[in-house]
Amino acid sequence: MTETIVSLRHVAKSYRRGKQSIDVLQDLSLDIAKGEFVALMGPSGSGKTTLLNLIGGLDTPTSGEITVAGQRLDQLGSGALARWRSTHVGFVFQFYNLMPMLSAERNVELPLALTLVGIEDRAKHKPSELSGGQAQRVAIARALVADPTLLVCDEPTGDLDRKSADDVLHLLQVLNREHGKSIVVVTHDPKAAEFAGRQLHMDKGSLLEAGSLAA
Repeated sequence: MTETIVSLRHVAKSYRRGKQSIDVLQDLSLDIAKGEFVALMGPSGSGKTTLLNLIGGLDTPTSGEITVAGQRLDQLGSGALARWRSTHVGFVFQFYNLMPMLSAERNVELPLALTLVGIEDRAKHKPSELSGGQAQRVAIARALVADPTLLVCDEPTGDLDRKSADDVLHLLQVLNREHGKSIVVVTHDPKAAEFAGRQLHMDKGSLLEAGSLAA
């Protein structure tokens, strides 16, 4: 039987804006198997980044159950959730979030990870000396340092040209296929989504196509 790494059951998320309640996710259920590479797609405002943040433990649901790597995230307080994130999730964002004064090697603090992403020859370079694609590879290397259970990536190629984007996506594909990493990527780009093994489409806070959905 395939092991499930992410399980959401009847998850809802809303935010307060003054006296108004804004519903972002509505009664969403989803299973992601260990070792899957999943792309979340949808228009702006569809809720895909909110869903990614819930899966990665950056936010908590208004209602419903979220289980990732055997841990009920919706039952954790902020401190326990932060500790869980630090050991189980690697984050990759659109704009790299590297420390500008540190070299690639110092940003990652594990040179072996730079070798894994194919950029060991840029170890002494600072972010300003790297191309966008190289900087994103450093960001991925940093996300791998703690050997996370899950990689979550929010528009990781949104600021890259096509070739650099394809190189980064191929790297994620290699990490998934050859190293068994479970990966969830949010993207607007249909070409980027083609690198994933499964595509999920969101609109207005709901999944339009979710493969293995809960009843």
